[in-house]
Amino acid sequence: MARPGPGEVHMSQTIQPAHASSRGELSAGQLLKWIDTTACLAAEKHAGVSCVTASVDDIQFEKTARVGQVITIKAKVTRAFNTSMEISIKVTVQDMLTGVEELVSVAFSTFVAKPVGNKKIHLKPVTPLTEQDHVEYNLASERRKVRLQHEDTFKNLMKESSKLDDLIFDEEEGTVSTMDTSVQSIELVLPPHANHHGDTFGGQIMAWMETVATISASRLCRAHPLLKSVDMFKFRGPSTVGDRLVFNATVNNTFETCVEVGVRVEAFDCQEWSAGPGRHINSAFLIYNAVDDKEELVTFPRIKPVSKDDFRRYHGALARKRIRLGRKYVISHKEEVPLCVHWDVSNQESLSNGNVEAFKKLAAKSGWKVTSALEKIKIYTLEEHDIVSVWVEKHMEKPAHLAYHLLSDFTKRPLWDPHYVSCEVIDCVSEDDQICYITCPTVNGDKPKDLVVLVSRRRPLKDSNTYTVAVKSVILPSVPPSPQYVRSEIICAGFLIHAIDSSSCIVSYFNQLSASILPYFAGNLGGWSKSIEETAVSCIRFIENATNDGSISIF
Repeated sequence: MARPGPGEVHMSQTIQPAHASSRGELSAGQLLKWIDTTACLAAEKHAGVSCVTASVDDIQFEKTARVGQVITIKAKVTRAFNTSMEISIKVTVQDMLTGVEELVSVAFSTFVAKPVGNKKIHLKPVTPLTEQDHVEYNLASERRKVRLQHEDTFKNLMKESSKLDDLIFDEEEGTVSTMDTSVQSIELVLPPHANHHGDTFGGQIMAWMETVATISASRLCRAHPLLKSVDMFKFRGPSTVGDRLVFNATVNNTFETCVEVGVRVEAFDCQEWSAGPGRHINSAFLIYNAVDDKEELVTFPRIKPVSKDDFRRYHGALARKRIRLGRKYVISHKEEVPLCVHWDVSNQESLSNGNVEAFKKLAAKSGWKVTSALEKIKIYTLEEHDIVSVWVEKHMEKPAHLAYHLLSDFTKRPLWDPHYVSCEVIDCVSEDDQICYITCPTVNGDKPKDLVVLVSRRRPLKDSNTYTVAVKSVILPSVPPSPQYVRSEIICAGFLIHAIDSSSCIVSYFNQLSASILPYFAGNLGGWSKSIEETAVSCIRFIENATNDGSISIF
């Protein structure tokens, strides 16, 4: 194993029976303790002074670890922001008999440097050394932006979710009342629970929170809950030895095979315990799957809110789910596995028809959820495992044939789509198919992206009134990747243009998001940007301002 670099700390632990759950797997609570300890030591190594946990967010659990295996935790400061810094954490497990090492978890912590007396702390900047360091350095700024915008984003999405979701439970069978999932527990903070600053150890608080959340989830599913992710542990204030900590956990909402459990922690000193309200010191939202005795995923029953607070938590879970969807890009920078096919002139008809068929299958899928609705625009998302797709529906006051004429000409797309800088046709394959070269603007300080795509256009058949424009990336030897750009990929995208009558139509844009395209959509999916709505408005204006012969007016 390579030696830790500057601002980096490694911890290795052999998993003992005392660290494990009743299933013989490393308990998530124990892992959270180790993560918090390692991250704190990495922060203090960089800062040179004592540091405290401000928050731990975007914890993803990819795999479980078992007794006898070795856990390795690597924590590193990715970027410093004056008095706070972000720590990235990567956890792996190694089987000592086979030597195989696998990813267990990734997480990000924010730590704050504690001032010494009245002296203000100004953290030294992090100097990226490798290309991956530079990537994480840039993404750390984006993640911080998301954290700072979280409260405003959450409030806006709460308003939207309450409009989009009609809660009708009275006649629905199989729902479970939130009261049936409520759990309360109490812990007395003793000296072994304190950290090296004398406050209650944050990792211990997180472990206690995980315990009550697991009990709450198990009451809903009557199965074995498995912690899959933690939305955020937010530390609002300290507690000390002698405090009584009261933990309240409730299932907020269910999403088929996963469930969100909210946990609130209040601290009481001796006087507060007897006479007054406690101090709200921590909150967290934990996401669980569950498996039955055959290790198969369990589908959770729907939750039935009862009180006003239950309904608020129900809608809050919907808002957080959307924020998590948008944060997928800024959590990590995954390398994309190339999926696009080599363009073969001898097989162009099959490739073209396959492009159209794949697009139609995407458009016909079920399970789309409305995430935004305006007067002329609706936005839907579809989650399938790790795949996210977007559908933008737009109502146009122009004939379908005109919208098709304008949208199928990709050289005009930079006129209305800010995600396109330029587009040129490099090969007219047939009357209905073209290969285009597209350049895109920079995002998050990265290099600009470029694409080589096959655009396949189809007019309606005799028994249909829907036009189709299908798009996918292809590899063309005559247009190799340029060092000036990052070659990106469109897996499956395009337009369906459906005529309503002779003077109006509905344009539906679909895109199965690849890792390279996701940065352009992440902010909108997460609710802290309106880029998709703004692009849709621009598209509507572009088409509705065109004359009926297809001429473009300036707007």
